[in-house]
Amino acid sequence: MTTLAPDAPLILVADDSEANCELLCEQLHSLGFRTTVAHDGPAALTATLVQRPHLVLLDVHMPAGDLEVDDGSTGFEVCRLLKRDPRTASTPVIFITALNDDDDRLEAVEAGGDDFLAKPHNRLLLGARVRSLLTLKGATDALEESYRRLRELERVRDDLMKMIVHDLKTPLTSILATLELLGDGDLGPLSDLQRGAVVDTHGKAEELLSLIDDLLEVRRIEETSIALHIEEMDAGELLEEMLRDWALRFQQEHTVAAAEVAAGTPRFRGDRGMLKRVIGNLIQNALVHSGTPIELTLVARPDPKGIRFTVIDTGPGIPPEYHDVIFQKFEQVRLANVPRVRTSGLGLTFCRLVVEAHGGRIWVQSSEGKGSAFHFILPLAPIASESAAPAGR
Repeated sequence: MTTLAPDAPLILVADDSEANCELLCEQLHSLGFRTTVAHDGPAALTATLVQRPHLVLLDVHMPAGDLEVDDGSTGFEVCRLLKRDPRTASTPVIFITALNDDDDRLEAVEAGGDDFLAKPHNRLLLGARVRSLLTLKGATDALEESYRRLRELERVRDDLMKMIVHDLKTPLTSILATLELLGDGDLGPLSDLQRGAVVDTHGKAEELLSLIDDLLEVRRIEETSIALHIEEMDAGELLEEMLRDWALRFQQEHTVAAAEVAAGTPRFRGDRGMLKRVIGNLIQNALVHSGTPIELTLVARPDPKGIRFTVIDTGPGIPPEYHDVIFQKFEQVRLANVPRVRTSGLGLTFCRLVVEAHGGRIWVQSSEGKGSAFHFILPLAPIASESAAPAGR
């Protein structure tokens, strides 16, 4: 008699024939598997839920009991119920039946069966099919567990991030207030050198506050939905407003910036504040990652799906393998010969969420050493006029 390891895979044999069960169990034992049996549909369901076998061998024709199907379809109904239950959905099911026409095979597949063996079956073929499905189930279970752990780690990270940024904001607000008092001379006169240091420190503190706000904003958008404050806008006026807002920064960075609006560009509806932040993030992204003075062009033109905006820069460019990655949270590109810049890695994530909330899409065209063009298309009016669809999809 074969001695089975206590941790050997457990196989449920569900068949109303005692002789068939004995034969299958004997064959499975010789292949190194433990077995348990059930002789009708309800018993097969109960055994799968209670004993949690690694795999189920299922006959089609069995007593249906209270399953409300005829006995000739019991196995199919049992399989359907197992695959619908999250507790047993991943358990492989092999049908072993005397039925062997195409309609039976099709119904077995539609019921969720993983394999189909016709009686009389070959012992070695049975063992190969069972081992193959158990190997696949093991890999699937490991992948699901890795995914579950990853999601749990992401949740812990996000919760920690939320706690940290809230704790950082309060003392940072006090620091900014003190720096303003120093800069205004309310705490005594400052030399030019001291005043310059205070102004520079105040600017860096404002940047840090902006990063914290980005963290909180992205978190809020992902957890709920973006409430859009819709108004009608002119693309040319919007881009000229952006050039005015950034004029001093362009001067400091020695950046040549211009706006181009194609003939026939329509007026559109959207959230002005959110869209200004989107364009501002794209401008900021181009400036901080360039390392040298660049040329910047803001473009608006008609598009079959509404209106297209493009922010074009002559910076270092982005390799194709990063084109999708950069729109994910905390992802940044590291390029040779370009100074490393500390950012939140959330600017482009925010852009994506806002554009998608308007019913549009955003992408980049770029190659290393040849600059970048960030495009986003918006419908002429958001899909929802007051609030957007849930973000982060």
